[in-house]
Amino acid sequence: MIKTDSLRRRITRAYLTFAAVSSVFFAIIAAVAVEGIEIQLVDERLEEVAAWAGPRSAGGLPVEMPAGLSYHHGAGIPQPLHALAEGVHEVTVDGVDLHVLRGRDGRGDWAVVDHASAYEQIELVVYSMFAVAFMGFMGFAVVLGRFLGNRIVDPIVELADAVEKRAPQLPLQDRQDELGLLARTITGHTAELRQFLDRERFFTGDVSHELRTPLTVITGAAELLLEQTKHDPALHAPAERIHRAARDAGDVTSMLLRLARSPERLEWSAMPAAALASAEVARYQALVAHRPVELRYAGGDDFVVHGVRELVLAAIGNLVRNACQYTQQGHVEVRLEANGVIVEDTGPGLPPAARARLCNEPMPTGARGSSGTGLGLGLVQRICAHLGASLVLREQAAGSCIEIRFPQELTRP
Repeated sequence: MIKTDSLRRRITRAYLTFAAVSSVFFAIIAAVAVEGIEIQLVDERLEEVAAWAGPRSAGGLPVEMPAGLSYHHGAGIPQPLHALAEGVHEVTVDGVDLHVLRGRDGRGDWAVVDHASAYEQIELVVYSMFAVAFMGFMGFAVVLGRFLGNRIVDPIVELADAVEKRAPQLPLQDRQDELGLLARTITGHTAELRQFLDRERFFTGDVSHELRTPLTVITGAAELLLEQTKHDPALHAPAERIHRAARDAGDVTSMLLRLARSPERLEWSAMPAAALASAEVARYQALVAHRPVELRYAGGDDFVVHGVRELVLAAIGNLVRNACQYTQQGHVEVRLEANGVIVEDTGPGLPPAARARLCNEPMPTGARGSSGTGLGLGLVQRICAHLGASLVLREQAAGSCIEIRFPQELTRP
């Protein structure tokens, strides 16, 4: 099925337009030519006959006309022609087409009648032939337009299919025309992007891997400090913060290691969304302790998410943590709707740079980095892209409301 805005149709339509305009142009020329020939063959012929027959009739000489022509004067003019004004006329009398030249001299009115002119039939034949030629020309334009459209579009479609299917080798690269140049340019650009992504993936994986050992040491030391200082509140609180920060850093490291791997190499599983969301709410209750902020899980219709557990937890947790950190009073609410997890807060809302990043809009002038959202929002976006989910900003009067919307094919009630 050809799309209404396809390049093939546009090319065919262009040829049809050209054929129609050309036909109209030649039709005008042909009509002018036919009318000119009619004047030369009929009108001037009648005038020549009138110029020859008028003096002979005035002198009383016999006026013998060729077959099909007749000269009438005064009362001899046929009754149907009496009402005609001076000049050349085309009339039909008793089913017969006539060319009539009416005039007046010193003796009265006269008329020259061409009874046997076949020019009307000639005109009909000429215009019929032109109509046939027009239809043939339009049909030829359609065939030629579709042929050239296929010749032009088929290689483009072949190249687009190869790009969409991520073929290891693009076609048409050996051509020396613009399509060959396009194929070689796409190949070069794709290779550069692949190298860049590989470098980024390797760098993220290497850095995360190197961080695991010192983070493990810090976590172990922090656990030891927690055990030794549990009776000393002044030392226990800092040890607890160290342990929590080391644990969070370890979670981020594990998450980055998984993001560095392709989705098909990860271990996917089915998980209830309610359990994940409530677990993250319970985990970050410490962030709002002793503050006028309520972190609550509001429930909702549960659904099953098919994904990587660590990544799904990290996505939800980052949104909850950001909301808790930047909300000074009010509440942070996590709830489920349809196939989405929603985090809503009464904080100051997203800064312009973060909003632009989330909505895929141009970055505001002067904005740099994450503009007050930390790594959380960027990581959540990467996780959603990795899992095939989407991050949606819901508009509201105050605060912010962000939803992680999981695709229908990856969820089931």
